[in-house]
Amino acid sequence: MSIPNAMSNICRVAGESIFPLLEPLLPRVSKPVQYIGGELNSATKPWESCDVRWALMYPDAYEVGLPNQGVMILYEVLNEQQGILAERTYAVWPDLEALMREHQVPQFTVDGHRRVSEFDLLGVSFSTELGYTNMLTALDLAGIPLHSGERGVEHPVVVAGGHAAFNPEPIADFVDAVVMGDGEQAVLRISTLVAQWKGEGRPGGRLELLLRLAESGVAYIPSLYSVEYHDDGRIRRVVPSDPRAPWRVAKHTVMDLDEWPYPKQPLVPLAETVHERMSVEIFRGCTRGCRFCQAGMITRPVRERSITGIGSMVEQGLAATGFEEVGLLSLSSADHSEIAPLTKDLADRYEGTNTGLSLPSTRVDAFNVDLANELSRGGRRSGLTFAPEGGSERMRQVINKMVTEDDLIRTVATAYANGWRQVKLYFMCGLPTETDEDVLQIADMAKRVIEVGREVSGQRDIRCTVSIGGFVPKPHTPFQWAAQLGHQATDDRLAKLRDAIRQDKKFGRSIGFRYHDGRPGIIEGLLSRGDRRVGAVIEEVWRDGGRFDGWREHFDFDRWSAAAESVFADQAVSLDWYTTRERGVDEVLPWDHLDSGLDREWLWQDWQDALSGAEVDDCRWSPCSDCGVCDQLGTQIQIGPTGQRLLPVLPVGEPV
Repeated sequence: MSIPNAMSNICRVAGESIFPLLEPLLPRVSKPVQYIGGELNSATKPWESCDVRWALMYPDAYEVGLPNQGVMILYEVLNEQQGILAERTYAVWPDLEALMREHQVPQFTVDGHRRVSEFDLLGVSFSTELGYTNMLTALDLAGIPLHSGERGVEHPVVVAGGHAAFNPEPIADFVDAVVMGDGEQAVLRISTLVAQWKGEGRPGGRLELLLRLAESGVAYIPSLYSVEYHDDGRIRRVVPSDPRAPWRVAKHTVMDLDEWPYPKQPLVPLAETVHERMSVEIFRGCTRGCRFCQAGMITRPVRERSITGIGSMVEQGLAATGFEEVGLLSLSSADHSEIAPLTKDLADRYEGTNTGLSLPSTRVDAFNVDLANELSRGGRRSGLTFAPEGGSERMRQVINKMVTEDDLIRTVATAYANGWRQVKLYFMCGLPTETDEDVLQIADMAKRVIEVGREVSGQRDIRCTVSIGGFVPKPHTPFQWAAQLGHQATDDRLAKLRDAIRQDKKFGRSIGFRYHDGRPGIIEGLLSRGDRRVGAVIEEVWRDGGRFDGWREHFDFDRWSAAAESVFADQAVSLDWYTTRERGVDEVLPWDHLDSGLDREWLWQDWQDALSGAEVDDCRWSPCSDCGVCDQLGTQIQIGPTGQRLLPVLPVGEPV
């Protein structure tokens, strides 16, 4: 049941708070604190003072959504502008959803508790495709028609972004516009276009606004493109249906990150969240060339913040929040050209305070004890996480993860010898060309880790946790053509690995083993490489009660497979067709008309190199490999070292 006319019996004032209607429901739900807003550094502007109004959504629960850097950055960038306001909304848990439907309370923002339906734009950031059903719930609760073609001038423009937006075709029926890449400049450009259109009296209605967005290149408008198919199910071509729509739409890339030091005043959650820390993005992009990694491929080129810029963000952010941990974030944080002086200077600056530093994950070949000691100087020595990804030497060559087993053993030996007692190793299962033997070598590696750890430390209490996720081929990567391993084969392979670890009497008890079954990965694969025909599956799953598909306790594989079987019954496609089928070089992929900067021919060649085990060096430190990003998008790698150091300012908390 949607709520198109929620509270129609009440005199509605634009921008009014619905909290008086929401508040009586909160004692009846779990974690009511996540719906009340009012967090430190949140913003609520007068409704009438602004011409353009954004509702920003992370389509997951508050505890996952609030720490999301993308939404937090855009929230602050927009609210800094005069005439623009931005508020946040998150997915509501099923208990509150049921009550909202019963009492006709619409989807609301947590800042001003305003109706999402009254905003000009609803921006939805997808870091994973499994949030699609949550978006449909929010649209329905807001009274916004699910299908873009049914919306009028009175409805918000639904804008999708985030990593999943690089193939938005499965949700093409539900979103009005798509922004690929960095959003800081894009949202400001969109805001300008919306303000101009509104100021002119909304000429041409909703269609004219969408055409202006398309014509400007700021966004991809799915409704302005038509898709033709071959009889065997493959796409024949994707073409613009209006001359004002470009044939290809390119991603946005923000250069010189020092000019965009966001968030300046990070939000401080009221409820417990998945990340209880202040995060600073120290560089954006990655050129390591891991073939499975969509994030690394689509965020090229590498752009570093300067050491002084990072220092300023940390200083300002800590003063604004009171957090006691600072996460230095990027896809490979230890690769920052000045990571050693950066961590030393930050550790010096905050020594004697409660402030700790952390790197979320460290590459095996970038770790050193000096770095680790600087990060743990404040007395916090957590476990170390390394990601070899592939279990065997051969697999690491296939995925271009240029780390040998000896590299790993030397690294963990150094860590154990210097006082660490636990490491976590992350791998993937189901990578292209992988065999059972490749995966079973993970057990051998883990046993070596324990053996070496005991030897160098002289201790028995050495732990190693093996964590494994199923591989999902992603768009705009060399593996976008690869066949995905079926969920049963994935489960069988991981069961063999589990048994190999548990049956070892000498080391097995010291090795933890965590893995997810293969079924969620298959649905993620359907959504990540699907086309517009998959939208009907998403809608059917949602109508059947699908919610929070990224959560194990809510995910229902049978619901998804039944919906796919029903929707595709009379078509040449199927769930397996989208997932476990290998694509050929001549097949038109659903995202081929969307330009990530990566040259398609380069990606195909890298796919062939993967099959032969050939490796590609990081272009930060080796000659250009002609991936296309810099040439096609007019960008360039921005790295140091700058030679600058952080000023020896008085440490936080020390008396003057």
